[in-house]
Amino acid sequence: MSLDLLSPAPQTGKAWEAGSYWPSMTQAVAGESGPIATIDLTALQFNALDMAVRAGGVPIRLASKSVRVRAVIDAVLALPGFSGILAFTLPEALWLAGHGHDDIVLGYPTADRAALRRLATDPDAASRITLMVDGVAQLDLIDAILPPARRELLRLAIDADASFRTAALGHVGVRRSPVFDDEDAALLAHAVGRRPGFRLVGLMMYEAQIAGQPDAAGTAQDAVIRWMQGRSAAELRARRAAIVAALREIAPLEFVNGGGTGSLERTSSDPSVTELGAGSGLLAGHLFDGYRAFRPAPAAAFSLEVVRKPTADIATVLGGGWVASGPAAASRQPRPVWPRGLRTLAREGSGEVQTPLQGEAARDLQVGDRVWFRHAKSGELAERVDRYLIVDAGRVVDEVPTYRGEGKAFL
Repeated sequence: MSLDLLSPAPQTGKAWEAGSYWPSMTQAVAGESGPIATIDLTALQFNALDMAVRAGGVPIRLASKSVRVRAVIDAVLALPGFSGILAFTLPEALWLAGHGHDDIVLGYPTADRAALRRLATDPDAASRITLMVDGVAQLDLIDAILPPARRELLRLAIDADASFRTAALGHVGVRRSPVFDDEDAALLAHAVGRRPGFRLVGLMMYEAQIAGQPDAAGTAQDAVIRWMQGRSAAELRARRAAIVAALREIAPLEFVNGGGTGSLERTSSDPSVTELGAGSGLLAGHLFDGYRAFRPAPAAAFSLEVVRKPTADIATVLGGGWVASGPAAASRQPRPVWPRGLRTLAREGSGEVQTPLQGEAARDLQVGDRVWFRHAKSGELAERVDRYLIVDAGRVVDEVPTYRGEGKAFL
């Protein structure tokens, strides 16, 4: 189970933007039946190298939640510009550590008592994994599971809120940490320092309002979003610098993590940041189509078969209700991309078992034909399938299991 992203030659002509791309994908999987998911190897390589270039030499810590395929994680980490994993649950981090990964930061706090006990009693895992905290309650929980004298020294990073707050706009960004400024961070760092059994090694600040918000979606809001992002970036640069300075007076930080797929260029220019966290740009869910700074290739996709024709201009495929997390909006639905011109029905959307698709293109579809979709997000598609077919130069060259295919369902 291995992929080599150093071998495929990048397609400078961006074949995925040509009309022949999806028909060639259909031809590549002609021998397959049922719902399938694919990763185009050249598109994946293009995205990975493009992200590394956009990062400007600052290493990218790979966000595993946006991939959920060990073979892809291993292949990307073998490329220059990528180093370490940003995991999304502690059981996942322990599993990855057991497969040889030695630099894993947990991107979110955990209350998984069984996993914390495993970590605290495994010296090898404790040296490889860094926990994320944003308050003393998380320290209290760990101490209640195992007191310091009975456990390994645990590595910690502080998650500080990177949202943009103004009187005019209120809170812009995701609701993450109660730690907002240098005073908050210093109070928590001192609390960590006073508690035996913990060592503060890092800081994370994820600016979702910049990294995860498209600024060229073709709507009237684009100009407002760009205005907000420019001012948020300037405010965050100063606030992050103050937080880092305060923490470095208390503990020798090993890393300061920031950014995301949508803000690699901007965040890498912040001198306080030592590494970037990103992953969504690798497989490129369709939510990442609306950015000015980059245009990822549709590396991951899935294909469903037409099973009936209720009317001449409607073709119904089996499956499709693979809706992404987030607000219940149309943007979270899978997007039919081939044949062009298909759309879901307003009253049905992506169905639990079947999905009717309407449009002129549906008139030419017959039972047994394939329709191609892109998921809204990058990693969540892997929770719906047990394998990806790897396509290169118009043919299936391999298949790799997803986390689900390896019997793992972490969240």
